[in-house]
Amino acid sequence: MYSQLLLSALGGLALVNAQVTPLIDGTIDGPVVPGTTGKLGNAAITESNPSGVTYQAILPNSNTTTIRGYIAGTSNSNGTGVVFNVNFYGFPSESLGPFLYHIHDQPVPADGNCTGTLAHLDPYQRGEIPPCDSTQPETCQVGDLSGKHGNITTSPFQTTYLELYTSTQAGIGSFFGNRSINIHTSNTTRLTCANFTLVAGTPSNVTTSSPSPHYTGAATANFVSAGAVLAGLAAFFL
Repeated sequence: MYSQLLLSALGGLALVNAQVTPLIDGTIDGPVVPGTTGKLGNAAITESNPSGVTYQAILPNSNTTTIRGYIAGTSNSNGTGVVFNVNFYGFPSESLGPFLYHIHDQPVPADGNCTGTLAHLDPYQRGEIPPCDSTQPETCQVGDLSGKHGNITTSPFQTTYLELYTSTQAGIGSFFGNRSINIHTSNTTRLTCANFTLVAGTPSNVTTSSPSPHYTGAATANFVSAGAVLAGLAAFFL
């Protein structure tokens, strides 16, 4: 009887994992669904960002890509949101675009492997599916800059915009100064990445109830959970 129960559990776990659509670097393309938002609601406009604070990420001189440039985010003069200045160039074939760029939750590890930056900055737990609706930026992932402000379609790519949902104030979920920027092909393959570093001003640390950073990627989470359940069943029945 125990063997039959174990086999039944195995079948159920296989079905659960089979229903999870494989992710391509954490993202699945698809139609925009207006109104989709995070489990914790819409992203809040950041206010009281410390004056004169700038974080910059400079892309590395890598042998694996010709993409170079930088992105810098400076506190808006009135403290509301962050003004980003973007200057990237050296993109490969247009057939790989349009190119995407996002703030990722973790910094680039010492070995330079961009996969170590994990998923997009997503303190409101929206997830990457469906894609961001740029007409409702408050419903998008905080770190999805290209989703909210436009993909990279030219080389060089230069743009400046006010991003209302990121922060230069350390200690809150929307803070990007200790994170990284990643550039992707249209199928989300990571091409290059760099860490943000403080280049001007003094950020303030605060205690806040703002949502904490969240890692997206449900397929991996489900697989690990299923493995843990399987190990427990095996230990009990065998």
